Amino acid sequence: MPEGDTVWQAASRLHHALAGKVLTRSDLRVPRLATADLTGRTVLDVTPRGKHLLTRVEGGLTLHSHLRMDGSWKVYANGMRWGGGPGHQIRAILGNADSTAVGYRLPVLELLRTTDEHRVVGHLGPDLLGPDWDPDRALARLLQDPARPLGEALLDQRNLAGIGNVYKSELCFLLGVTPWLPVGDLPAERAAQLPALAKRLLETNRDRLIRTTTGQRGQDLFVYGRAPRPCLRCHTSVRVADQGDGSRERPTYWCPTCQRGPAPAPSRSRRSHTN
Repeated sequence: MPEGDTVWQAASRLHHALAGKVLTRSDLRVPRLATADLTGRTVLDVTPRGKHLLTRVEGGLTLHSHLRMDGSWKVYANGMRWGGGPGHQIRAILGNADSTAVGYRLPVLELLRTTDEHRVVGHLGPDLLGPDWDPDRALARLLQDPARPLGEALLDQRNLAGIGNVYKSELCFLLGVTPWLPVGDLPAERAAQLPALAKRLLETNRDRLIRTTTGQRGQDLFVYGRAPRPCLRCHTSVRVADQGDGSRERPTYWCPTCQRGPAPAPSRSRRSHTN
């Protein structure tokens, strides 16, 4: 699933290609938007909010999209061949005199009044890459359910917006605790570090093509996707197991030596998983 830095990059590309320009093509390929036509309207801006994309257009309208697992927005100069997937996967086309933005496999696409954006993003916690970032409020939200496993709390966008499965695993490694540690058991000094650390990771990577948390070229992540290879710090085999986020199970990586706290029984663990 794209994380906050990836969505920020997508918004930046879309904003550069569309903002301030009049739409000469508008094709929204979902049934409830089949008759919607944004042609002739100027795109005002494209703003990321956590993992959501808000494309605001003239006339007080916002096209809301969410990439979830497989969605993507591609931008092409007019005349270029589109290469984001087969035509039947296209859900949105927004074009102007210079370029065309094509949305592939978008599971969420809706048109709403800009004044109603709170309906789709109002539930989100402070955005790690947004102007509303508030580390104290984010930490308070994370700690409001002390018994909840840290990994689940980090993925809950109502606590803080922008963390996905990669950063969940990497943050827990950097904090030295397992993703199954109850939030209330996180040592106070590490809890205090968490919001700033999360923000630093996303800010460091929002302009990078290859995400890194280690600073080591060729070994970009400490644990995510590394099972059963050795931990970069202690050389113990990295482990992987499923962990829920309230909606589905997700592969979660950790080092049993470097990270303290509870872990799933061996029968629940996977031998390896990459994505």
